[in-house]
Formats: sequence, C-alpha cells, structure tokens
Amino acid sequence: MPIKVQSELPAKKVLEDENIFIMDETRALSQDIRPLKIAILNLMPKKEETEVQLLRSLSNTPLQVDVTFLTTGTYVGKHTPTSHLDQFYLTCKDVKDQKFDGLIITGAPVELMEYDEVTYWEELKTIMEWSKTHVTSTLHICWGAQAGLYYHYGIEKRKLDKKMFGIFEHRVLKRRVPLVRGFDDVFYAPHSRYTTVLKEDILKHNDLEILAESEEAGVLIVMAKEGKQIYVMGHPEYDRVSLDQEYKRDIGKGLDTDMPVNYYPSDRAEERPTLLWRAHANIMYTNWLNYYVYQVTPYEL
Repeated sequence: MPIKVQSELPAKKVLEDENIFIMDETRALSQDIRPLKIAILNLMPKKEETEVQLLRSLSNTPLQVDVTFLTTGTYVGKHTPTSHLDQFYLTCKDVKDQKFDGLIITGAPVELMEYDEVTYWEELKTIMEWSKTHVTSTLHICWGAQAGLYYHYGIEKRKLDKKMFGIFEHRVLKRRVPLVRGFDDVFYAPHSRYTTVLKEDILKHNDLEILAESEEAGVLIVMAKEGKQIYVMGHPEYDRVSLDQEYKRDIGKGLDTDMPVNYYPSDRAEERPTLLWRAHANIMYTNWLNYYVYQVTPYEL
C-alpha cells in the first residue's frame, strides 16, 4: 500500500530502505483517488520508532493511506525533539473539525498510574469522545486499549504480579470475524505491560467480543460495535528488537525485569531475537484497513 507522508519525515527513509512503498505528497497529488485518512495519536515516548513500526504495519494493502500524526497538547514528552513534533505532528485541537476514516491510539508508559493521574487524561477523554462521531473505526493498542475500555465501558485495569513480557502464543476464538481472517489457529504476539484487563470483566458487556486470547497473557483482541472500536492488548506492531531494547534498558536501570519469554534463542540475551509475529500483525492491520475502514467509510467524509 502506498502510504502518503511528508517528504522530510525520517521514517520515510527507513521504510524505503526496507523496500516498503512510501509515497510523498508530490506524487500523491497526481493520483485521482481518495486516500484513506488515518490519524495516529502517538503517545509513545520514542515517537520516531513508533512511526516506523506503525507505518510498516499499514503498508500491506493496495489502498492509499494519508497519515496524520497527532500528539497531546497538554503534555510534551522529553524523548522526541520539539522540532520533530512541530514539523510532523498536530494536536486534537488542530483536527477537531475534521473527520477521519481511521484512528490509532498507541500505548504509553503510564499504566501503573491511575487514569486521572495521567497529565493528558482529560485531553485523551476528549479525543476518545470525538472519535465516536469523527472516526469510522478506532484501533486502540496496549495501554491505549486499557484506557479505551475504561473510558467507553468502565472496565478497570488490574495490576499484575510481574511484568507481562515476551512473545506469547494465542488462539483465535472467532474465526468468522473479518479482523482475524487469514490467521492460523495459533499465532504469536508481543506483550510488554504491568497491568491487564480481565476476561470476566469484558464478558459482562454484551457488545464486546473477544476474538483472540492467550493462556499466559490473557485477552489480546476485543472488538466493539462491529469494529467501530477495536482493542489490542499487546504490541503486534513491535519490530524484532523492541523487547530487546526494553529489557536491556530495564536492566540498565536496575529494575528486576525477567528476560522476555519465547524471545531470545536458547534464552541468551546476546543472540539475535527470532521474529515470530510480523506476518499475523500485518494481516491484522490489513484486515482492519480493509474491512473496518475502507469497506464501511463514506466516500465523502
């Protein structure tokens, strides 16, 4: 899929080096089609890494996608240069009168905080409420999924005894649902979190449907309102070394973090991690764009 981004976005060069088709604004103007408008609310601290991961995941359909990166106006992180944010990001206030075909709300390293302790919680609530009327389908990832389930359904997150960290085996529960079309019976996905949402709490809500889960990691994919809202508890967009970097960062900080499970060959941290999850991650994002965005979004937004 040709993804349309600003010509100077650093992620563009990274993805082009991976032979992924990225279209700049000049070429996109010459194509007489309406691209899908996808907004990405990037709450991760290292925004440039997340840009690459998500653009890579969105790159596998023939649809043209026009990506708008959003950040919070009430909080500015310290890990991304202000110049990068000024050039490539907008805030919710900038787009409040626009409509989008799809919205992705990423995770954030604030899961051990109560929601109302998060600096930008009120702003995030405004964005999630805005998405009900201005977005065809919203995909929530990791903490973004927990926050979405709490805001829309009042489902509380629960603190884990230790960090859920590694590559976990999952099973598809509802094979006929288009979001998991093409999945194998068993597939893998990364998790990196200190909190969870319990299956029994989700099942109390009739309009929530669990599509995939893991015996070890719990629920992975939940869908609401026929795909109007989708919640993914893990990080299928992570690249090969994401967990490796997190693990070595935690160890460097002196944190008591266990080695990510099912990740390093022979559990040797000096070995190159085995990539087990990208194919299913790509299928999930492709299915989301096709069945829950492109097939149902109005031509005239």
